[in-house]
Amino acid sequence: MTGGRAGTWWRVGAAVVVLVLFAGPLLFMVSGSLREPGLPPPLTPELLPDPIALDNYGTAAALVGLGRATLNSLLVAAVVVPLSVLVGSWAGLALTQLPARLSRALVLVSLVALMVPLTALLVPRFALFRTLGLTDTLVPLMAPALLAASPLHVLVYWLAFRRIPAELYDACRLEGTSPLVVWRRVAMPLVRPVTAAVAALTFVLTWANFLDPLVYIYRRDLFTVPLALRSLAQLDRTNYPLLLAGAVMATVPALLAFAVAQRFFLHEHRGAGWLGR
Repeated sequence: MTGGRAGTWWRVGAAVVVLVLFAGPLLFMVSGSLREPGLPPPLTPELLPDPIALDNYGTAAALVGLGRATLNSLLVAAVVVPLSVLVGSWAGLALTQLPARLSRALVLVSLVALMVPLTALLVPRFALFRTLGLTDTLVPLMAPALLAASPLHVLVYWLAFRRIPAELYDACRLEGTSPLVVWRRVAMPLVRPVTAAVAALTFVLTWANFLDPLVYIYRRDLFTVPLALRSLAQLDRTNYPLLLAGAVMATVPALLAFAVAQRFFLHEHRGAGWLGR
């Protein structure tokens, strides 16, 4: 009982530390977004500007077409997130069903692929998409989802599916259950918290992706949120409240994604807790 209480206090303490580290910058970002543009920065921290300029948000959105950019980013995320979960879970489950030696070899290949810098792939990927005539479209931003977006997602699912007792898979085989049914009705329901984590992580990484849109997107009507914020960064330094207002609007969807995932963990961790035993 004492050990359980100590573990709870450690978790609470860690959560408080993380909250302080992240809440401070967020608070000052919101506060700075409410200052009147055109004024020099305050000499001391100012939590509540006077007067409050709420119209900064509308001005920032109108200057760079943030509404259109938000729709583009949501469209990309709506394709990338479910497709990444689908491909990553398929690959992770397939790895658990392979012979041990082959499975270890493929896991090693995935680890090596995970260590390859993304910048090393920019030139060949750009050449490929340009040859296919897909540059200046949103397709290059969605295509990585066909490979689960990242080898990390495959490895996460592989670890989660490995914790399911092998006897359960054997029973499915004896019943003649197809692999697709095993994935849909047996494996995925038992790793729902993992799916929530992968989906939230994929959404945030896709939402914040700046390098790929910078390389592939040229037309302003196809800009994503990071490109729109880059345009706001070109304003005069005294107009930094407009940039902060855009940053606040860009941060809200990411916070909502983590909030939804957190609620999912709270509802599901007890049902899946036996996997870690």
